[in-house]
Amino acid sequence: MTAPTAPTGPAPAAAGPHAGRPRLVRWLLRLHRPALYTWTVLVVVLAAGLVWLWGPLADAAASAWRQYDACGMSPRCSYDQDAILRYKDVYSYTTLALNALPLLVGAWAGGSLFGRELESGTARLAWAQGVTPTRWLATRLALPAALVTVGTGLLVLLHNRAWSAARGRVDTAKDWTDTWTLHANGPTTVALALAALAAGALAALLWRRTLPALATGLCVAAGLRGLAGLALPHMWPAVTRVTTLEQGYDGGGLQLGHGLVTATGAHIPDPGCGSPDPAVCAGTYAKLHATGFYTESQPFSHYWPLQLTTSALVLVLACLLAGAAFTVLRRTTRPAATAREEATA
Repeated sequence: MTAPTAPTGPAPAAAGPHAGRPRLVRWLLRLHRPALYTWTVLVVVLAAGLVWLWGPLADAAASAWRQYDACGMSPRCSYDQDAILRYKDVYSYTTLALNALPLLVGAWAGGSLFGRELESGTARLAWAQGVTPTRWLATRLALPAALVTVGTGLLVLLHNRAWSAARGRVDTAKDWTDTWTLHANGPTTVALALAALAAGALAALLWRRTLPALATGLCVAAGLRGLAGLALPHMWPAVTRVTTLEQGYDGGGLQLGHGLVTATGAHIPDPGCGSPDPAVCAGTYAKLHATGFYTESQPFSHYWPLQLTTSALVLVLACLLAGAAFTVLRRTTRPAATAREEATA
């Protein structure tokens, strides 16, 4: 008998510590393929709407407003009202949708990305096949975070361009201080989406059930959005403008506070004068020794400092939420790991 010959093909590569990582990523993409397709379609549809808003709709609305302004007081006037209304509708829908993205990310992360796998036992199956819980969580945070950052960042950029294209040309265009426009135009929406992703992961690890984790991720994302809205106006030193009693209050920028300026230069609250008679109001202000009004506000020149500092604050919260998720995961999986080690000893 002849001895069997050794195989001539290449020897299999040794399984290193990262050998299973590509397979884990492919498994993650296959498992959440419907969510990936939905996210892609959502980004493409919103991007198409914003590009339409940026170009043809803004130009048509601006032309219609020029026609309207040229009419003057003429009772017989012809202008393209449909173009104005179409621009307003598309702007409102895309802006609200962009503001809602972090809420959708938080609900999806809590309910589908993490909650469903923990409730069904798919996560434990992955851990039993040699994927450590820490690596399992890191992969499920890193890959969606990259997709969310790219998709949301693209939409925010397009929204900012679409808003800028109508600024000063469309009379009904939203001011930069509008709460929905303010966040849709800047990186705070991207930061909120990443924080919502981490919040959904933490909620799923705490509940280990799909529906409660979905609801918690949605509520925490909404809470983070509210917190960012409250914090943003105060994230940069405000500008104080003083005007005379005849000029009235300065109404520009993002308003933070206002009141009266006395003869000594002190700032006091404005008691308000509801009388239509200027003499009555003048008497009220004279009793307070008021010489003018003061207004604390954030001008448009502070837009990017406000956006960047608020985004940094939200990203810090996102890191804290992600760190808490890893801590909860280690504490909940440590007893099982200890039991396996004792069984194999």
